[in-house]
Amino acid sequence: MNLVHVDELEVIELSEGFVWRPVRGHFGIQAFGVNAYTPGASKQIVEEHTEGTLEHEEIYLVLRGRVKFTIDGNEHELGQGQLVFVRDPSLGRGGVALTDDAAVLAIGGKPGEAFEISAWEFIFRAAPAIKAERYDEAKQLLGEALAAKPSSPPILYTLACVDALAGDADAALEQLNAAVAADDRFRGYAKTDSDFDAIRNDPRFPS
Repeated sequence: MNLVHVDELEVIELSEGFVWRPVRGHFGIQAFGVNAYTPGASKQIVEEHTEGTLEHEEIYLVLRGRVKFTIDGNEHELGQGQLVFVRDPSLGRGGVALTDDAAVLAIGGKPGEAFEISAWEFIFRAAPAIKAERYDEAKQLLGEALAAKPSSPPILYTLACVDALAGDADAALEQLNAAVAADDRFRGYAKTDSDFDAIRNDPRFPS
């Protein structure tokens, strides 16, 4: 058995304005996805997103404080001990902390399938290094991510961003084209992503 308080978990501040506290990774959980979140500078505590790609059902538990959830455009103010379940992966969801001490536990998974660690977990872990321009560290973390999830389009795309920011055009274009080949949505993302400004005019850049 392993015990930990939510405040003792690793703190990873993300650019979207919320703080990710890895639960699944801390315990090495393989059966389901579970993580905790606390508010960052923007007071966001659960990012605005859908589960349309991963097809996860999700349930959120307010561990403390008060949180305003917006689910499919409808607002719900929840306090300590209250839960909200989102069955439909296509519904937009997000949460804003109404108190500074707020904390939320999120649990999710795809019905009928064995759990698989999501690419975003690996990307979130590399985010502080990317923000601090520690590109060698970020590339190492993302390289480990690719070893765990070979050919993952989101990881390839993020690695391409890091390579481009680090000035390695050849590696950036290789990773970006691999991401686009695996999932054409990343072609559209790349068109407006400022991380690629230095290589956008290269003939190898996906048009």
